[in-house]
Amino acid sequence: VKMRIVVVYKDYSDHGREVREYIEDFERQTGLKVEVMDPDSGRNEFFLRAYDVVEYPTILAITDEGRLLQQWRGKPLPLFDEVAYYAR
Repeated sequence: VKMRIVVVYKDYSDHGREVREYIEDFERQTGLKVEVMDPDSGRNEFFLRAYDVVEYPTILAITDEGRLLQQWRGKPLPLFDEVAYYAR
């Protein structure tokens, strides 16, 4: 089963820098790619509603068919191993 890891966060916010660093470190350490989504972009509105994303940052592990496997809301951010588990 192919997986997507999606991180929804506001770049210009109190958590922006921390999340950017988290994504960079995560990708470097796991070799996995992360999709980044801006909740303020209108084109992401359907996705945000479909997965009930109301808090930032939110990290989602989703199958390619769109089934939500796990969701982490707010801080603290989850351990890399927790997220990577769903992508392997």
